[in-house]
Amino acid sequence: MFWVLLLLPAWAVAGVACSRLCLAAVRSASVDADVDVGEGHELTLYEAAFLSGGPGRVAELTLVSMARQRRLLLAHTGWATVVDPRGRDEMERSVIGAIGPEGQSRITPVRAAAAGADAVRGLADRLTGAGLAVPDGARTTVAAGVRQVRGAALTVLALGAAALLMPAPSDMPRLLMAAWFGLPLALTLSCLALARIEAHPYSRWASPAGQRLLAALARHTPAAADDRTYLTSIAVRGVHAAAEPELRAAFAHRDRA
Repeated sequence: MFWVLLLLPAWAVAGVACSRLCLAAVRSASVDADVDVGEGHELTLYEAAFLSGGPGRVAELTLVSMARQRRLLLAHTGWATVVDPRGRDEMERSVIGAIGPEGQSRITPVRAAAAGADAVRGLADRLTGAGLAVPDGARTTVAAGVRQVRGAALTVLALGAAALLMPAPSDMPRLLMAAWFGLPLALTLSCLALARIEAHPYSRWASPAGQRLLAALARHTPAAADDRTYLTSIAVRGVHAAAEPELRAAFAHRDRA
């Protein structure tokens, strides 16, 4: 009966993960009950970047925006070089300060430093206060719950496979053993399906009200390929949405040991 010792943790992992996902969904629904949150608010590019990808996305948007204005050079080798040292807002000044007095630095540490700057934290506080961003202490929400349930499903599969590979007891058919493990697996898959129907898209940063504003921003973005549209795409989708391969390479480059 050693397979029962594998079945018990399978049920425990599935039960805990599904419970956390359900609680996160309930919290999300309670926040979403106030449909007037964010009504009439027009997102700035920085706000859209934060709600879409968090502090790192804000830093990326600032770097790309400055590069588009030729006030910053982003090399495909992963270096950022300051051309105009005068920042036009707090975000740009944070980026210039992260690059340092020499005027040149690797993009990766600049992005990390700018993402943790006071300007980004202030932006996060304003969005949270407006009900558009998820509070920092509550970021284990539906998105995190879905990841946990996916991990639980893989754990159940692994435990079930291990049990089936063991010598089977004479009084326990393998088909029945597989059915016992199929129950917690069915529980996790059902939770994932319900979350997909009820709570998709999952977001770590945007509240339901923030997600509505992001959807409205995408609908109202003009089709013309102007600079605003380009930066909106970067804010919402990240630098992988950039058309220039050199720009994507600049952010994808990592320091070699």
